[in-house]
Amino acid sequence: MEALIEPLTRLAQRRLGGDAIAGLIRLSAGATQEIWRFGVFRGEVETPVILRRAPGGERVSESAVGLSTEAALIGAAAQAGVPVPRVLHVLQDDDGLGQGFVMAYVEGETLGGRIARGEALSEARPGLARQCGEILAAIHGIDPEAFPSLNRVTPAELVAGYRAGYEASAWPRPVFDLAFRWLEANCPPPPAVPRLVHGDFRNGNLMVGPDGVRAVLDWELAHVADPMEDLGWICVTPWRFGVLERPVGGFGLREDLWAGYEAASGARVDRAHAHWWEVYGSMRWGVMCAGMAAAFRGVDPSVERAVIARRTSENELDLMRMLAA
Repeated sequence: MEALIEPLTRLAQRRLGGDAIAGLIRLSAGATQEIWRFGVFRGEVETPVILRRAPGGERVSESAVGLSTEAALIGAAAQAGVPVPRVLHVLQDDDGLGQGFVMAYVEGETLGGRIARGEALSEARPGLARQCGEILAAIHGIDPEAFPSLNRVTPAELVAGYRAGYEASAWPRPVFDLAFRWLEANCPPPPAVPRLVHGDFRNGNLMVGPDGVRAVLDWELAHVADPMEDLGWICVTPWRFGVLERPVGGFGLREDLWAGYEAASGARVDRAHAHWWEVYGSMRWGVMCAGMAAAFRGVDPSVERAVIARRTSENELDLMRMLAA
């Protein structure tokens, strides 16, 4: 932390219109990136900001879009009417902080359990699912040609990629085998018009206040693909945080999500198509959980890795339930 204070002070003076910084603290949010909060002072006036930075400044994930691209995506989303934090500065080499960007601080709740069950957001919850549908329609309206570096993938390619990851683990799971066969047998064709997809739009990556969604966070998995992927992912069981009867993030119904999307986009949601993407999302998370076991036994023997790895069995139950529906 101490090593960041001097370069952040220079950054505040050169790029953010401040004289000094104070209150630097690393937030627990952000599984793959560092998230820091600090105040930029101009005289006695404080402006709270957030630094989103690659771990150590330089350890960039191979699966992420890159932090400069993520910042550009957030900027494009703002222009499309998506609620997002305002990007204040993308880090440059002479900032001495590595890769990342500074954005405005947005007040609200990001913890999924509190969003799904907390009393403070009880009045906001009834409208969240429809609002999420409207926001996704705006995201999918962003021109993907403005981001040529993003991966372009078909549904079949996504399934094949996760099957390869599962098979590489050399740990047979009959439920996963069944799920992959179902996904392959029922795979939708490539979309007629591929769209920009957020890739991780779910409860836990939304900043929510009493007035609803205030910001969509974590754009690092964005790609160009079938827009229905986002509508399935937010309904996957782990993102309901125990409120199973509310499939959309633990706070709403699919019908409200779809109604908001259809009203804002003018496109009808194919219900069977959406179900396929929900099954895919559960399989995706299951493979990701299973992969945590190898990380725990190898490069990262942390409690977090072990706990997530144990959740693989939950996904097997979810998959059996959905395939029997």
